[in-house]
Amino acid sequence: MSIVYLEKEKSFILQAKEATYILRIRKDKYIEHVYYGRRIEKPIISQMIKDKGRASFNANPDDDERFSLDTMRAEYPAYGNTDLRIPAYQVKLDNGTRITDLKYESYEIVKGKEKLKGLPSLTGNGEQVDTLHITLVDNLINLKVVLSYSVFNEENVIARSAKFINEGNSSLSILRALSMGIDFDHCDFDMLSLSGSWARERHVVRRGIVHGAQSIESRRGASGHSENPFIALMDKDANENRGEVYGFSLVYSGNFLASVEVDQYDTTRVVMGINPFDFSWKLEPGEEFVTPEVVMVYSNAGIGHMSRTYHRIYRRNLMKSKFKDTERPIVINNWEATYFDFNEEKIKEIAKQASELGIEMMVLDDGWFGKRDSDNSSLGDWYVDKDKLPSGMYSLAEDVKSYGMKFGLWFEPEMVSPNSDLYRAHPDWCLHVPDRHRSLARNQLILDFSREDVREAIIKMLADILSSADISYVKWDMNRNMSEIGSALLEKDRQQETAHRYILGVYEVMDIITDKFPDILFESCSGGGGRFDPGILYYMPQNWTSDDTDGVERLKIQHGTSIVYPTCAMTAHVSAVPNHQTGRITSMAFRHAVAMSGNFGYELDVTKFSDDERVYIKEQVALYKSIRKVIQFGDLYRLESPFDGNDTSLIYVSEDKKEAVLFLYRVLSIPNGPLRRIKLMGLNPSYNYKIGDEAIISGEQLINYGINLPEELSTGDYKSSMILLIAQ
Repeated sequence: MSIVYLEKEKSFILQAKEATYILRIRKDKYIEHVYYGRRIEKPIISQMIKDKGRASFNANPDDDERFSLDTMRAEYPAYGNTDLRIPAYQVKLDNGTRITDLKYESYEIVKGKEKLKGLPSLTGNGEQVDTLHITLVDNLINLKVVLSYSVFNEENVIARSAKFINEGNSSLSILRALSMGIDFDHCDFDMLSLSGSWARERHVVRRGIVHGAQSIESRRGASGHSENPFIALMDKDANENRGEVYGFSLVYSGNFLASVEVDQYDTTRVVMGINPFDFSWKLEPGEEFVTPEVVMVYSNAGIGHMSRTYHRIYRRNLMKSKFKDTERPIVINNWEATYFDFNEEKIKEIAKQASELGIEMMVLDDGWFGKRDSDNSSLGDWYVDKDKLPSGMYSLAEDVKSYGMKFGLWFEPEMVSPNSDLYRAHPDWCLHVPDRHRSLARNQLILDFSREDVREAIIKMLADILSSADISYVKWDMNRNMSEIGSALLEKDRQQETAHRYILGVYEVMDIITDKFPDILFESCSGGGGRFDPGILYYMPQNWTSDDTDGVERLKIQHGTSIVYPTCAMTAHVSAVPNHQTGRITSMAFRHAVAMSGNFGYELDVTKFSDDERVYIKEQVALYKSIRKVIQFGDLYRLESPFDGNDTSLIYVSEDKKEAVLFLYRVLSIPNGPLRRIKLMGLNPSYNYKIGDEAIISGEQLINYGINLPEELSTGDYKSSMILLIAQ
């Protein structure tokens, strides 16, 4: 077992592959954090505990002047019961008071890991995972909280969540229900997060933590473009390849909070979960509430080691799709080629010419349904526009298939246009507040997925379309955040449940549709990367990484995304120039080299290519097919960061280390620049590698000396080089 309970010490020892996590029962009541870090085989817990009397301002609940909850390193801190730091939970009683007093009751250690009710979560069998359940009880109100810790014994992963159970006779209101808390005994950390905006997602932000609170959060109804539900704490000198790093990633797609607080004694508290902002949940007697899961990853070898752990665990134990281990197709999407201005013949022409270049999937984007000639109508009217597609969806899909391609389709199922048959029939089906203005974004409103009748109607419409033709791929979009949040069917004292109930409804619809159509590869999108999070990844094994297809910008976006998410989850397309988002003009070679470091595809009009461009693209498509397994499922090592300078480099290495693909990029030319070499990583030092069509060099030399940068990077802006390495 990777979890043991020591009766004498009243302590739990959780052993992951290279990490140890220790907590103990304090005074037969409280759950105290003891240690989280590099693995200790036989910890002497008595030597890890330190107590010290503090100023009288620190109240003590047990008349012990050397003990205070305000200084104890807590596992799941409460509001108001003498711990005055940021709490993990807060509950309001019928009488309006907000004080609870959870005490330890029991524990259970089980093999394997159960799926969280109604929520995406990691999975694992009894050989992979052991789970500790610690039950806490407030006997005055009969509130029970179960803290769960699932330890993956072959990875440095611990997944945490909490479950609230009302066993009393009165209803309770949960005001705050975060998924986890942990206290470190020092504050010598940097904090890493992934921030940005639409078309500039997941830029790496690193800062030293200071006294007080520092947080990232979303109040947008989705995880959002601005902040990703992930933070890491790390040693001040930690980098890609060295130092201790603690990652915290929330498997959730709605409003979230990740907060780091440093107190007056240099203790660092981390809490993470559903954002308490505008949130409450009425818990009736006999009901339970389950929090989303936080996936904690420990690394003793830098950020890169943490990233590769997240990549493996999310690919193997989060994605439920049959495609999680399948090489992803090369897609062409018509959006930037045509926008709304297309007809059946145009789509067939794009598909036919794309097929001749070796492209494998034609995806029909926005505009095929209702009367959708611009973004001001028809969302919710999921039936084929016969003016554009007179032969219907089945005929178009069959024509595309006749060219040797598969066929995919774009949806935005969570939205409704005021100018639509659906809205005219059901104006109360959107999120709204009575008598208040209904603000539009992209000329649309959000359907109230907290309502069962709305979910059932959308499921039927989606199923009807997906059953009407041979559809192999779905791009599921979501193009606005929440405002005027309210539900027509919820009681007045449950209105603050709306945002979370919406996300639960989205998960339910995604679960039903993806189960009903298991042979369809689903890709998530939210204006690009506005909902690129582990919650969605559970249902949809890849994501349109960003609406920004500019190669230079994508270097940063894809680098930041790779901190947490595997390459097979990142869709990356070659688009036309001048780029539609930045206006930048880059070479076809540069755009290909950037897009090939993800799930490769195209977002342009192939019918406008010259003969030379067609020859080049056909070669590039064939090249990617020969290397995509290594790129999509190999180990990623980031060698140079686009956030640190003019050069970016990364290498993908196959699991057996016999194949590797090295990508080198230079944004701007450096006149009379210095000679440079780059040390490689991830290779087997005992192997000899053939480098391209030229030299054979030992892995030892490639790791310790590196390779000299190729000549093609020395002159000109927006230069790239892709080098294949094959063990001999």
